[in-house]
Amino acid sequence: MATSFTERELDMMAVLWDRGPSTVTEVREHIADPLAYNTVLSVLRTLEEKGHVGHAEEGRAHRYVALVSREAAGASALQRVVTKVFGGSPELLLTHFVRDRKLDADELRRLRRVLDERLEEDAS
Repeated sequence: MATSFTERELDMMAVLWDRGPSTVTEVREHIADPLAYNTVLSVLRTLEEKGHVGHAEEGRAHRYVALVSREAAGASALQRVVTKVFGGSPELLLTHFVRDRKLDADELRRLRRVLDERLEEDAS
């Protein structure tokens, strides 16, 4: 299943990932932009049609739940960035990230550990 989201859809998904199953009112209360109830409902229904969320009836309301994990959505989005922005080169992405972003020493050490672990896996 492709996990491509619009900015607004990502806002709604972030609420579901962070809070777990939520009603339209709860999602609306936890997004940054003040949106009308019907707008939030419409976006959640679109996400449901795409297979990214499901719902269970709870009285008169529906409680929506994410069916796509944050990790799967992140991996899909990252792959699109690598393909479209960095010409399919993960190395260019990583180089850009390390050089252009202000990473502190702890972040760089953690990144080095991840790279070292990956190198050890490939050597095995």
